Amino acid sequence: MSFFADKRREVMVHIEQYMLDMMDTYLKPIDTNWQPSDFLPDSTSENFYQDIRILRESAKDLSYDLVAVLIGDTITEEALPTYESWLAMVQGPSMKEDGGWMKWNRHWTAEENRHGDLLNKYLYLSGRVDMRQMEISTQYLIADGFDIGTGHDPYRNFIYTSFQEMATNISHRRVASLAKRDGDTLLSKMCGVIASDEARHAKAYKDFMNRIFEVDPNEAMIAFEDMMRKKIVMPAHFLREVGLKIGQTFGHFTDAAQRLGVYTAVDYVEIMQSLIEDWKIEGMQDLNDAGEKARDYIMALPSRLLRVAERMKNPTMDYKFTWIAG
Repeated sequence: MSFFADKRREVMVHIEQYMLDMMDTYLKPIDTNWQPSDFLPDSTSENFYQDIRILRESAKDLSYDLVAVLIGDTITEEALPTYESWLAMVQGPSMKEDGGWMKWNRHWTAEENRHGDLLNKYLYLSGRVDMRQMEISTQYLIADGFDIGTGHDPYRNFIYTSFQEMATNISHRRVASLAKRDGDTLLSKMCGVIASDEARHAKAYKDFMNRIFEVDPNEAMIAFEDMMRKKIVMPAHFLREVGLKIGQTFGHFTDAAQRLGVYTAVDYVEIMQSLIEDWKIEGMQDLNDAGEKARDYIMALPSRLLRVAERMKNPTMDYKFTWIAG
């Protein structure tokens, strides 16, 4: 095993105990946590059919782009088997079932699993979605997997999850606001609680990465630079519909999100700036030449990307998703 792999393992042993200690801070007790059935019509109630009619009536006025983004978000959440197996392959932490990493991975996945369950059932009841087409896309996304540029390196994986959880928080929060604007208060409430989960998870991954910066600042900085050079790709970047190649649908999905302002190029830059501040990158001490060079690149990047983002034109709507009925 190389020196760098040995160092990673040593750092992750240190982080794993911290993860166990912080589980109750960043994850909620299962018995009292919200569940999808708390928000959806109760099939055992005499008012079940009436409640479905109310749900469908509220969903009728959601804009086309909003439904498309909601479906894309749902498919992304439904691909959890990919994310759990990817995190389980990270090299460095212990693979023992009672270890900090594996326990975190299982409990994080369990909380995240509620998101897809809730949104999927809502979309099924809404009457706005061709569920078979959506389900095909979900199966494709799980079967196709993804390549997010992290390899099996725990540092790069923590940087990715820190960024990604912040991005999903923004996306669900904005969908909640737009749903409220369109008169669907139930959907707004659902997306709000999902966004709250994502915010907690983002704090956890950022905290774990902070601990890594404390004990291995140079390698952590180089990993951060590498992920910023590669650019953070979304988990659903392989998204596709029937008859299309891997990733073809993803571009149309992101166009809809950009048009609505659900998730934009400016948001990407602002997340990066937030991570730079949270991890105190500018004032970090004890960096070697490689670490300093990596920091210089990171510090200069947001302003450069912001200039590009501000020049980007809003994409026009010229695509019809197979997911959306009618």
